Amino acid sequence: MEFWFLIASSALSFVGMLFHGILGQQKYMGNINNSELQSLTKSLSLVSWHVFTIFLFVSSVTLFYVAFNPAIYIAAYPIIGINILGSILFLLLGLIGHKQLLSMPGAYLMGFTALFAYLGL
Repeated sequence: MEFWFLIASSALSFVGMLFHGILGQQKYMGNINNSELQSLTKSLSLVSWHVFTIFLFVSSVTLFYVAFNPAIYIAAYPIIGINILGSILFLLLGLIGHKQLLSMPGAYLMGFTALFAYLGL
């Protein structure tokens, strides 16, 4: 196993979690709260936002743990898979009309997290 690839993928997820959970939430919820959406929709939007933040945290911790405990390498495969699928989702949605998604870091963060984690196995 390539320890540093796993550490790099863990670090990408962790930094992504910090930006998403703090700076991203401030910008996103500022836009949501200034909109005409119903209160329940605003609350559910906040929950959805932070489910992804939690995903980034769990990815980071899992990949970090695998780096130091190679015997459980199999735990990295679901993390790799969901990051690949998330990256593809960002790219496809960006290409079919949601162009602003292509300028956001999501597709690239998830793609490189998956790549580095795979190279680490």
